[in-house]
Amino acid sequence: MARASSVKDVAARAGVSLGTVSNVLNRPERVSPATRSRVEDAMRELGFVRNESARQLRAGHSRTLAYVLLDARNPFFTDVAEGAERAAEDAGLSLFLCHSDNRATRESDYLAHLVEQRVQGVLVTPVDPQAQVLSDVRRNGTPLVIVDRTRQDEAFCSVAVDDVLGGRLAVEHLVERGHTRVAFIGGPETIGQVRDRLAGARGAWADAGLPDDQLTVVATEGLTVVEGRSAGERVMGMSNRVRPTAAFCANDLLALGLLQQLSTAGASVPGDLAIVGYDDIEYAAAAAVPLTSVRQPRQELGRRATELVLDEAENPDHHHQQLVFTPELVARRSTLG
Repeated sequence: MARASSVKDVAARAGVSLGTVSNVLNRPERVSPATRSRVEDAMRELGFVRNESARQLRAGHSRTLAYVLLDARNPFFTDVAEGAERAAEDAGLSLFLCHSDNRATRESDYLAHLVEQRVQGVLVTPVDPQAQVLSDVRRNGTPLVIVDRTRQDEAFCSVAVDDVLGGRLAVEHLVERGHTRVAFIGGPETIGQVRDRLAGARGAWADAGLPDDQLTVVATEGLTVVEGRSAGERVMGMSNRVRPTAAFCANDLLALGLLQQLSTAGASVPGDLAIVGYDDIEYAAAAAVPLTSVRQPRQELGRRATELVLDEAENPDHHHQQLVFTPELVARRSTLG
C-alpha cells in the first residue's frame, strides 16, 4: 500500500517551510496568494489529505456541528436542518444530522457519541426538554441549543415558535368562517407542541363564546399521515348531528392524511370538512386541495440556532437567549372554498 503524503512531503514539493504549509491549512490569510497557490498545487499533485483527527486533538474540537432531530420523515425538521446547514456553511463548518426517531435512548446515545467526537456544538430537538442528558452534554464542555422546544429554566439557548398563538390563529380563522363545530386532531399530548396548540385552540374557542363540547379532541398516537387518515375515518364516522364541519390538525402531515381519507370517502374539502394544518411545509401548498396552514419560520429556526451555538462556542461573554418566533396563518382553498 502506498504511503500517504505528509505535510513534510508537501513542503518539499512546494519549496516552502513546514510552517508555511501549516498556515495554508489553518491560517491561509497569512500566506501570500502566490505561495498559497504553490502549496495548494503541491497538495493536489501529491493527493495530500489533512489528518483531521490530529487537528481535532490539537484544537480540542472538530470543524463540525450536529443536529439531533426528532423525526427525519417530517419535512418540518429537514427544513430546519437546511437553515442550520446554510449557517454552518457560512461559518466554514459541516453539519451532521442524527435522527433520534423520538426515542430517548437513541437520542442519549447520539449525544454521548457527539461529545466523544468533539463536535463544536450540538443542536437538538429533544424528546424531553428537561432531560438530564442535555445538562450532561453541557457539563462535558459541548455547547448545546434546544430547537423547537422550550425549557422551564433559562439554562440553555433555545429557539421555538409561539404555538399557543398558532393554535389560536387556526381556530380564530375557522370561527370567522362560520364554523361552530370543530375537531382538534393531534397527539399524543405528551408532546409540548400538541399541548400548546390545543391550549391556543381552546382559548380562541372560549373567547368566541362557543360551547366547550363543540370543540372535539380527536387524539392520535403520532403526528403522521397514517394517523391523519385514521382520524379522518373517526370524524367521518360521527353522526351528522355532532360531526364537526372543520378540523384543526396539529401538523401538516396529519392534515394531509385527513385530506387523503376524505378524498377516498368521496367527501368535499372544504364543503364537508374544512381543514387547517400546522407548519406550512412545502406539501401543504402543493396538495390536491391546497391546505390552509399555520406557518412556522422553519429555516430561520435552524439558522438562528446555529448562530447561537457558535456564539456560545466562541464568545466568552455569551449569554443564553430563548428566542420565540411568531407564527402566521396562510389561508388557502381547504378553508376558503
